[in-house]
Amino acid sequence: MRSDTRGIRNFLPRKKWFGFGPRDQPQPPAVNNNTSSLTDGSPLPQQEEPRPVITYEQMLQEKLLSEAGQLLIEKEERLFRELKQSDALTHHEEQVNQLKADRKALQDLVLQTLGQSLCLEEDSLAGLTSAVKAVMQEEDQDLLWKQRDQTPPSWRPSGWRKLHDSTLLSLVKERMENPSTPSVCQIKLTTIQADITNMGRQLKEDLLSVVGGVKRCYPQEMDICNFYSKLYHQTLSASLVNIADFGLVDKDCIFLLRWVNEYYPEILAKPQLHSEIDSGPLGKLLPEKLLKSLEDEYLSNQQGELTTIIRRVLGEEREKWNKGEEPETEDGCFFSPVAYDIIQLINGKVTSSTKVLGDPHKAQRITCHISKDLMDSYKSFQSDVIKQNKANSRSFIKANLDCIKQFSEVLNKERHLFTEDVRKNCLHVLTDMKQSAHTYLLQPLHERLKPQYRKLGTSDWLHQSKFNELLDGINKEGQDLQGSTESCHKELMGQLEQEVTVEYVSRLLKGKVKLKDKKQQLKAYLTVKDNAENLHHLFVQMGSEEDWLKEILFKIAEVLKLQELPAIQMELALLGTHYPDVSEKHVLALLKLKTDLTKADRKTATDTLLTLEIGSNTPPRSFFSLVQVK
Repeated sequence: MRSDTRGIRNFLPRKKWFGFGPRDQPQPPAVNNNTSSLTDGSPLPQQEEPRPVITYEQMLQEKLLSEAGQLLIEKEERLFRELKQSDALTHHEEQVNQLKADRKALQDLVLQTLGQSLCLEEDSLAGLTSAVKAVMQEEDQDLLWKQRDQTPPSWRPSGWRKLHDSTLLSLVKERMENPSTPSVCQIKLTTIQADITNMGRQLKEDLLSVVGGVKRCYPQEMDICNFYSKLYHQTLSASLVNIADFGLVDKDCIFLLRWVNEYYPEILAKPQLHSEIDSGPLGKLLPEKLLKSLEDEYLSNQQGELTTIIRRVLGEEREKWNKGEEPETEDGCFFSPVAYDIIQLINGKVTSSTKVLGDPHKAQRITCHISKDLMDSYKSFQSDVIKQNKANSRSFIKANLDCIKQFSEVLNKERHLFTEDVRKNCLHVLTDMKQSAHTYLLQPLHERLKPQYRKLGTSDWLHQSKFNELLDGINKEGQDLQGSTESCHKELMGQLEQEVTVEYVSRLLKGKVKLKDKKQQLKAYLTVKDNAENLHHLFVQMGSEEDWLKEILFKIAEVLKLQELPAIQMELALLGTHYPDVSEKHVLALLKLKTDLTKADRKTATDTLLTLEIGSNTPPRSFFSLVQVK
């Protein structure tokens, strides 16, 4: 049955066209500007040609959906508002049924247009604009009837807004279930990886279409970009949950986590989408419980891989040592690949895990067992090397020093790789390893230098030739300490200079030499000062950079030279300020060398330490705590 078109002519107000987007405006009727003469010669008045009649079917055919909807609303108003309701039902039943049929035809076409929203060409968006406006008109009409004290037509409320939403949801699900075929080769991807990739690509392309074209067909208050993003988020989330529940091998689990934590956020962060879509309320693609389970499984696997490789690297190094092989050399220095290999491994694992998990703090969990799996095992290996003292042990320890330095630098500079407690524990182990390595390398030298050490602080010591014997011994024995990298050798020489200086001060404070008068004290001053300069000069040549050690001997020499008690107190105050670990015993032992000082003078001088307030631009150092005095 054809719809009733009587009275439809000129149903639109003049100069008004329904719709949001640009479209071809209906042309106003042509105006006849020609004049013809009447029999009396006077011109005829101008006449407008009648507007063409647009039937309802033509409106549907031309996708004038909002105009068609407005027409039906006007007919509805006439039937159910202008006429009495009983009259409408009794005498206009045929018109009511026709109106219902027309509404059904319009609804079907509106939903069909909405279902094609994401595959419309640019010049076809006007139809979508009209369909959206038809939905809005229906929603407004539903609201009007809700406010009226009158029984509405059977189709009210029409619920077209809900139909709109459900239609777009169906559209999104269909496109995500059947994504477009990619043009690139996916041979290297597993089936699961290919499915996730295709869904993600479809999501990105469709959201770009929404913000690039579809958005213009909607009023701002409908917030269509965020509506679509929510639909796609929910649909992709449901698919990924199903995939995760199916059970995943490691590489598929990693791929899924990267989509959740890296690739998907990157899509939403694209400038075109970020400016239109609020991604905050969307949240994660997977429920928290499921996501945590997958992340825990991933972290456990990564920790296992890290531990396995670390053990293999250390095992290979131990095997080389057991076989009696020498470490590799580079530029004349012993070199071990242990630190470099493990550092690269740790950095790679944590960096990639940060992307997979989307959180650097979670990624740090990979290294939570590093102090036990790596440092304790490495320390145990070094202890065995030192304890067994094989022919190649010293070479391995020299190579280890560089590894210890590399590990320490990473722990101090690349803090993002470790939790703070792990970092501190590892640094503590490395400090012990470095000290034990230095002790192992230096102890034989000290043993061989004992005859020269015994002459320090004695009467013979005041003769320069005796101290030169010590310098010659250090220079000769120090040749055996070559073989570490330059930076490690400098630290080793600095440690040796400190230990020799400690030995020097310890021997001096034993009090075997008695300085009875000013002349002897001046002689001791010159000797200590000269010894300090020569000793430091030698160690600088050997690579040490510990300039501060000679200053200690200079200050001790000053105390020996000074004769006035206030001057002695002043120098002791400076000594205590720079080296807070100097004790009353140390000062008393030093002052006892000056036998012309009374017991009361020594007591007055040592009391100076009790009144010191440490405050200096130079950080205080620890030295005297290493000097044992009785």
